[in-house]
Amino acid sequence: MAGNGLRVGVIGVGFGTRVHVPAFQSEDWEVAALCSRTQANVAKAAEEHGISHVFTDYRELISSPDVDAVAVVTPPVSHEEITLAALAAGKHVLCEKPMAMSGGEAVSMWNAANQRGLTAMIAHEFRFTPQRAHVKMLIDEGYLGEVETVSVTASLGHARGASPGALRWQSEAAMGGGQLAGIGSHYIDSLRYWLGDVVSVSGTLGCLNPERTGASGAIVVADTDDSFSVRLQFARGTECTFSYTSNAPVSLGVSTHIHGNEATLSAPQAGLNPDPESVVLGGKKGDQELRAIPLPEALAPFKDARDGRLMPFRLLIREFERGIREGTSPGPSFADGVACQQIMDAMHESSRTGATIELGQV
Repeated sequence: MAGNGLRVGVIGVGFGTRVHVPAFQSEDWEVAALCSRTQANVAKAAEEHGISHVFTDYRELISSPDVDAVAVVTPPVSHEEITLAALAAGKHVLCEKPMAMSGGEAVSMWNAANQRGLTAMIAHEFRFTPQRAHVKMLIDEGYLGEVETVSVTASLGHARGASPGALRWQSEAAMGGGQLAGIGSHYIDSLRYWLGDVVSVSGTLGCLNPERTGASGAIVVADTDDSFSVRLQFARGTECTFSYTSNAPVSLGVSTHIHGNEATLSAPQAGLNPDPESVVLGGKKGDQELRAIPLPEALAPFKDARDGRLMPFRLLIREFERGIREGTSPGPSFADGVACQQIMDAMHESSRTGATIELGQV
């Protein structure tokens, strides 16, 4: 057994073995079991990472007495089923984003965790990147005064060859795919982390580049969003516009600008995911330009050069462990996951109807 005495089973060998497994192992957890539907894949991954037990049926992993917690790293379509089974078996759960296929599914997962008194969190690790944690600190300290407006613009592009890219589950609505769910959910979580509850949503979602190459080599049409533009109204009065495309011929990265009545913050991001080295720029009323604000050392306690997501993910796992020790569910919790899911549901409804959707409180 590893140093902290906790044992996790990881269900999924894609992102599961790239980030979840090395992060848990680096934080002194024992990754006691690994599951994938394909025996050859799970056996190979287990050998590479020194994992003793392998399964092709998640139910067997969940029922194992060698597992205290379960990391659900599968497509969203299976999150509710696996999570409910894990909670029923008395296992703590770290579930990948997006939490579920709908707000209704997310609520059922949240209720089950509450009823069992188990720690249940969502893998929104980007809360813990130094840049986003720094923005949170500055807002909470009052650097901006009253936060009035936020704009997020993501102009990202993928290489387009002579033929469309391969069809993957991320392009299938029935599997829980789409850029809003896959990438947008991270931003929604960070915006809620910074600014609190959202009370209304309006916007549109679209698919500007739908063609994919199916397994047979035929061209098929994706039915998920690759671009969206939305407006969020927060309970505190802040208005946010968020536009995203994955079809930019030239990728320009992501710009986030936050304006208060006393100052401005800017959080530039070069690529799809926030870089642990990214900085926060700021300026007070009367300044002629923004300048980098020194990062408190506590927000970047270590570096992990293996993958840019590992440092924030390891900080997330530290919170997961703290929750298990204390009998709580730290943020990003299932309550946060429900709120995020409800906002995404509202985005889809607004896109379909053209209406502004009012939200209740979670």
